[in-house]
Amino acid sequence: MKKYVNLAFVYAIIAMIGGIFYREFTKFNDFTGDTTLAVVHLHLFVLGTIVFLLIAIFSHITDLNQQKTFKYFFKLYNIGLPFMTIMFLIRGITQVLAINLSNSASHAISGIAGISHIIMGVAIVLLFISLRKSSLIKEKVE
Repeated sequence: MKKYVNLAFVYAIIAMIGGIFYREFTKFNDFTGDTTLAVVHLHLFVLGTIVFLLIAIFSHITDLNQQKTFKYFFKLYNIGLPFMTIMFLIRGITQVLAINLSNSASHAISGIAGISHIIMGVAIVLLFISLRKSSLIKEKVE
C-alpha cells in the first residue's frame, strides 16, 4: 500500500510541475491559444495521483497485489502514462513555439501518443480484470 501512496505522491508532484510549466512557459512566450500543455496537469493528477490512491485503498482491503494481471497492469500503466505525458509536452511545446513540423514528425508524435494511449487502455482493462479476481470484489459479485 505504501508503494502506491508514494507513487501517487510522485505523480502529484510531477502534475504540479506540469501545471507550473504550462502557465509559465505560455506566459514567457506570450502565447494565448490552445495547446496540449494544458492537459498535462489534469492527466497526471487524475491518471497518476487519484488512480494510485484508489489502488492503495483496494490493495489494502483485497488481495489485488497478488493478482498476476495486476502486475502486468502496473508495469504497462507506468510505461504508458509517462510516454503519453511526454508526447503532450512535445506537441504542446511545438505549438507554443510555433514550430512547423514536417508531416513525418507530426505523424510520429501522434503515432507515439496513440501507442501510449493503447498501452493505457490495455493496462486499464488489466486493472479491471485484477479487481474482479481480487478476493473482496469476488465475494460481492458471486
